[in-house]
Amino acid sequence: MDKTSNQLKAFFLIFAMFIAQIGWAQTFKNPLLPSGADPWSIYKDGYYYYTQSMQNKLVIWKTKNLANLGTADSKTIFVPPKNTSYSKELWAPEIHFIGGKWYVYFAADDGNNNNHRMYVMENSSVDPMKGQWIFKGKVGDATNKWAIDGSVFIHKKQLYMIWAGWEGDVNQKQEIYIAKMKNPWTIDGRRYKISTPQFDWEKHGDLNDPNNPPHVDVNEGPQILIHKGKVFLIYSASGCWTDFYALGMLTLKGKDLLNAASWEKSKQPVFKQSPENGVYAPGHNSFFKSPDGKEDWILYHANSAPGQGCGGQRSPRAQKFTWNADGSPNFGIPVKAGQELNIPSALK
Repeated sequence: MDKTSNQLKAFFLIFAMFIAQIGWAQTFKNPLLPSGADPWSIYKDGYYYYTQSMQNKLVIWKTKNLANLGTADSKTIFVPPKNTSYSKELWAPEIHFIGGKWYVYFAADDGNNNNHRMYVMENSSVDPMKGQWIFKGKVGDATNKWAIDGSVFIHKKQLYMIWAGWEGDVNQKQEIYIAKMKNPWTIDGRRYKISTPQFDWEKHGDLNDPNNPPHVDVNEGPQILIHKGKVFLIYSASGCWTDFYALGMLTLKGKDLLNAASWEKSKQPVFKQSPENGVYAPGHNSFFKSPDGKEDWILYHANSAPGQGCGGQRSPRAQKFTWNADGSPNFGIPVKAGQELNIPSALK
């Protein structure tokens, strides 16, 4: 009897490990991966496509369940050639499906942060893990100023790009810009500033790097969130190297997205560190829907201890969020690492 019992236990253990790997597990725990900054995903045709900053290359993951990223198929789609303006510090990639083709936007430089600009790849294959990824070139406005964290979205049939940029050529303040796009790789017309750090919680940014200014105010990582006709822009504020890195929100009140007066900024962060839960510097987020479209989820990176900064200790995490009575998002507080969470609906 003991031998049979042990055999049954071993069978169920192996079976549990098997179903967890193929996506049948009913719960998951954060973090999704041991390390990874600037997480971004899109859900299409039954699969999530995920990407994050890898510094020296672009990689995408494909999985039916984001909780299984650790065992998901992955593919390196681009390793930049040496000695170009986009050979190093590849940051915040995003994968989008626009007009029947796949696009990956990313920021890169030549090893000098002052030279960061935005670039884009294109793939006409139905499956972004297949086909050929083509480097389309730089995506920028006529000013050719420093730019990172590019994201695109369609509003009323118009394609827009939003990003974090500098007003001038010196790293003193990161602000949010928007511009119309002629096509997925070309900005149409001038850039418009719609957000600048103004509240104290957006201005934690002291630097100890002798090659940088002593203080930098930060608005970066803009993401558009649309719900029942309302348009929100969620962004990251304060330096990522501080524990005060947090999410702020702009709400579109007017009709002209290019006019800063059309956007109203929330006076307090909408998602911030939770020392009681052991989560610090949560930010640079993105959003995704559950497979059945009924749940809204936020994907973000965070540290598990204070003072860990912008390095490799940041890890990607996901949690479900709800909506307030006025139609605005309610992200709650960052959940503890290791806490059991139900997987997105329709995966069950």
